[in-house]
Amino acid sequence: MKHRGRHRRRRRGAALRGVLTGTALALTAAATLISASQAQVTENPGALKPLTSPADTARLRLQERLVPARTLNRLAASMGRPVGVDAVLRSADHGMRESAGCSSADRATLPVAPAATRAYCWDRADTAGTGWRPASVTTSGDADDDGVWGSHRVVLSGWTHSTTVGRPAERGLARVAFVNADDPARLAYRWVLLVVPVQGGRNYRGLTAQVSGMVWYENKLLVTTSAGSADALYVYDLDRIQRTTVDGPGIGRVRGGWSADGYQYVMPTVGSYRFTAGRCASAGPPCPGALALDRGTVPDSLVAAEWTAPDGARNARLWRYRFSTDPAREGLLATDAAGRVDATEAYRSRTAGIRGVLSYRRPGADGTSWYVGHLPGSRDGHGGLWRQDTDGADGTRCGADASHRCWAESASSLSYWQETGEVWSLSDRMLFALPLAELDRSMG
Repeated sequence: MKHRGRHRRRRRGAALRGVLTGTALALTAAATLISASQAQVTENPGALKPLTSPADTARLRLQERLVPARTLNRLAASMGRPVGVDAVLRSADHGMRESAGCSSADRATLPVAPAATRAYCWDRADTAGTGWRPASVTTSGDADDDGVWGSHRVVLSGWTHSTTVGRPAERGLARVAFVNADDPARLAYRWVLLVVPVQGGRNYRGLTAQVSGMVWYENKLLVTTSAGSADALYVYDLDRIQRTTVDGPGIGRVRGGWSADGYQYVMPTVGSYRFTAGRCASAGPPCPGALALDRGTVPDSLVAAEWTAPDGARNARLWRYRFSTDPAREGLLATDAAGRVDATEAYRSRTAGIRGVLSYRRPGADGTSWYVGHLPGSRDGHGGLWRQDTDGADGTRCGADASHRCWAESASSLSYWQETGEVWSLSDRMLFALPLAELDRSMG
């Protein structure tokens, strides 16, 4: 099985592009559901301000902490041989419906402009009053530049559970939908619960942190967690997915084997990154929110956006870290001899409530553009999407009053699939994709 960046293939035939781009969906219903209160024009965030002083950049420094191999091996020895992504996809037991088969309420959460070219709603059993909500998306287009993992095209979606509703046992947990996207008309997925090894690998617990961003790079999945967490990033290994043996409500070792609150698969943490300056705070390190991969840098880089309240006065920071080029450190960030990671670029944006970020050098552009999707001040309704650089900002517009409230409802993360030229994203009820070139055209 091909993975970890080896045997990269470029398959860019006209037939493939025809399947992936398709015909734009008829999403005019979403436009009609924007209320007058939602049609307020968002203030232009203007140009990005570079952050270059040591005081600013030091707040972004990370310390790498890897889980000892003996801990992970002890867990695997007890649970059984780890499985890979293929095994999870083969057992997909939830179907997704294309936009035409989704409810009008689902479709109303999609972007107004530009319209999605593909959109899917989740199994109703996963969205109807469960307390679970989608928060992030990444794809096999991030994992490998040919867009394929093994023989599959895959979308991963991170979900987080509310701490106030639903069964007490699942409150605050995080899970990932492994979506088989080989056939654009028939997406199907399987859940994997995120867990943390404890007791030296003799047990595990659920990851009880609100997931906000994800990037799948090579064989690693990097995940940002809730504001206030000591760990800025958790790291998971796609080659270390474990099967559970007991279908019960417990999480971890139970009588008769291993359980995960009914989930068949768990993925244990293999490492984390913490800010050396401490927990996130207004005068210290940022609270990391959105993540994305940028393949336009050498080496590839991880870009991040700070989470700030959408109705607050504090503006967000945007920054990037290099990925390691050491074959023994697949999917990990580049560190110095002491395991520290320094940001290679950082900016201040006059934007708050960022839920999605991308960094991309457009053809013919002088520099890199940063795309930020953010929530409105009320935290509900359609959000905005802006393209910023050090010269200024442009945003999507819609409606007779040229509102900037055109992006998805409860706007979420962004992931660029380089091979197809598509951006994947989420509303609070739909998974969707559209060409990056169409985003740019909508901004002028």
